[in-house]
Amino acid sequence: MKARRLSMPAIAGLFLLTAAIQAQQTPARSDGAAQILEVPGGRIRVVTVASGLFHPWSLAFLPDGRVLVAERNGHLRMIRNDALQSDVVWTSPTPPGQGADALHGLAVHPRFAQNGLVYVSYPKNGPRGNTLAVARGHLQGSTLAEVTEIFVADAWETSGNLAGHMMFGPDSTLYVMVGDRDRLCCTGTEDNSLRMKAQALDNHVGKTLRLKDDGGVPPDNPFVGKAGAKPEIFTYGHRNGYGLAIHPDTGELWQAEIGPMGGDEVNILIAGHNYGWPLVSTGRNYTGSLVSDQPWARPGMDNPRIHWVPSISPSSIMFYTGDKFPRWKNSLFVGALTTRQLLRIAFSQPSQAERREPLLVPLNIRVRDIAQSPDGYIYIATEQAIRGDAADGTVLRIEPAN
Repeated sequence: MKARRLSMPAIAGLFLLTAAIQAQQTPARSDGAAQILEVPGGRIRVVTVASGLFHPWSLAFLPDGRVLVAERNGHLRMIRNDALQSDVVWTSPTPPGQGADALHGLAVHPRFAQNGLVYVSYPKNGPRGNTLAVARGHLQGSTLAEVTEIFVADAWETSGNLAGHMMFGPDSTLYVMVGDRDRLCCTGTEDNSLRMKAQALDNHVGKTLRLKDDGGVPPDNPFVGKAGAKPEIFTYGHRNGYGLAIHPDTGELWQAEIGPMGGDEVNILIAGHNYGWPLVSTGRNYTGSLVSDQPWARPGMDNPRIHWVPSISPSSIMFYTGDKFPRWKNSLFVGALTTRQLLRIAFSQPSQAERREPLLVPLNIRVRDIAQSPDGYIYIATEQAIRGDAADGTVLRIEPAN
């Protein structure tokens, strides 16, 4: 079921959030190649690791500390020893086309040390329009070789959000998010015929998928053997999923999802469950109308764990499990595009269920992805604008300033 309205504690939380943002408007101070920022409880140092990137969409760490970066124009890049390598590791087979949209998600196999496998997702063109494809290859030095397409989603449309973030679960299955492909969303129409595909099990639109590492179907997926259902589906009723993370204590799979006008969500995904879109949402259609005649809750549809009205456009999530920031242990970090910040959510705080602290506000950047390095630092991929031809993206490292 979905949340019905903002409670008084939620409204109070919005006031606290606003106050915290205002408190962070002090300009960043320079410390050589880094910037020092005041944050609740102390200071952090933000170091520019790489710059000149074209809309970096995803980050992935290798066990030895090297970082792979997916640029939206189709280039897979590598950062080694805090330096962006000039050679391109791999180029997507998708022509950049409109918006230079040719590469999305990244994932490194849990047994990379043994098999060297790296996974990429990208738009795939065909007679029916385009959809999301997943491929894997062997990283040989600084080249991704023997790249083979292992999965193509049944989510064909001429345009509309593809999503494409990926993550390996603890059992080495690969989770892949597919957007709702709604090319009608922003045209001023109430037509929801395309987005209703997120409620149907005969396609991959608006779904979180669970695949074997070779692109096959795990036999314990919830819809295996069900007539008329795609066996790759893990959960459904999603709009545009943009982040996956495993809770360090419970082992639950958490997912961030961008809503329409408002209604951004963080969900706890349970196999086979329905998360409501486009029938249930705390947001509104782009015309300003409610999403349905029963927009807040319906039987058999799960509430979000966290939601935002107005939107923050969550691009990515990560639970921090390192030791560099003891006070941040097990906090959830959320990259926010429209509010241009990194948000820390701390749970079980005195008198607050969720303390939300906005970080990096003075930098005025869109946070595209978040990753924790093997040695416990926080890395983010950033861009300045949603579109454009400027290669002004960066990878930043967040360190304690003390």
